[in-house]
Amino acid sequence: MESGELFLTSLGAAVLLFGVWKLLAVLRLLFPKTWYPLPKSYFSSLGEWAVITGGSEGIGRAYAFELAKQGLNIVIISRSLPKLKLAAKEIGDTTGREVKVIVADFTKDDIYEHIEGNLTGLNVGILVNNVGILPGLIPCRLLDTEGLEQTITNLINCNIKGLMKMCRIVLPGMEKRGKGLILNMSSGVACIPCPLYTIYGASKICVDRFSRCLQAEYKSKGIISQSVTPFGVSTAMTGFQKPDMVTFTTEEFVRTSLDYVLAGDHTHGSISHQILGWILQAIPVRILHSEVMQEKVLEYVNKRVNSKDLIK
Repeated sequence: MESGELFLTSLGAAVLLFGVWKLLAVLRLLFPKTWYPLPKSYFSSLGEWAVITGGSEGIGRAYAFELAKQGLNIVIISRSLPKLKLAAKEIGDTTGREVKVIVADFTKDDIYEHIEGNLTGLNVGILVNNVGILPGLIPCRLLDTEGLEQTITNLINCNIKGLMKMCRIVLPGMEKRGKGLILNMSSGVACIPCPLYTIYGASKICVDRFSRCLQAEYKSKGIISQSVTPFGVSTAMTGFQKPDMVTFTTEEFVRTSLDYVLAGDHTHGSISHQILGWILQAIPVRILHSEVMQEKVLEYVNKRVNSKDLIK
């Protein structure tokens, strides 16, 4: 066989193998329960308790409900005691599991001794680092951010420092027992440089990288650390947008995302969000960063936020 013919044959084989690999990747996303099967008692086997930050409402509350249904007792942490008490009662009454509440404002620095004291003695098998803040419902350029100085401090404390501190509190027990699951809530905006979400996106990139590195460090010790990067989920942070093909209710997203806990150090949590991620990553950055695109994003978000389709 001549060298030219050999080259073309090798190239064709490489393209075929790449296509097969991509097809398998799609099949894994379409059928996570087949590719990443979870034993029925998987979550409860990790420990008696699940700790969820930002657990009084939204995605955190949905995780608390779902993990309680899986047989775990629950600790929910948030800054609003009335919301915590309401969520705890609903979770306890619905699932029959024990629910503890811890009041803490993650924008503050002096909360971690209080949290650690309340978690002492609990066999924590799952930590969901969900708490986070968005500078504003409407995206904007950096200097247009309201109360920029305080916003930067609050966002770093809540979105980054809180997550790292919670891992520092919970990891030693997991390492000692040789098992555990840490789910760190990042965001789809961490997948690409995203103007108008500058400091929020930067904080979520930090979450994603921290989580993946933690997985590399502690996987051999039986601990899973996974970055969860959703796009649209209908919460207060997103203005309670009406669910559609790419915007999930909190309950829908949590159920699908938990199917992917064995899928690696990163997941979008659903097939539609994964496809959306692929599409966005395929668009040239110069287009995404253009003035025209930024104006379109602002127009789209304003329309969604002010739409009558928002859930009231």
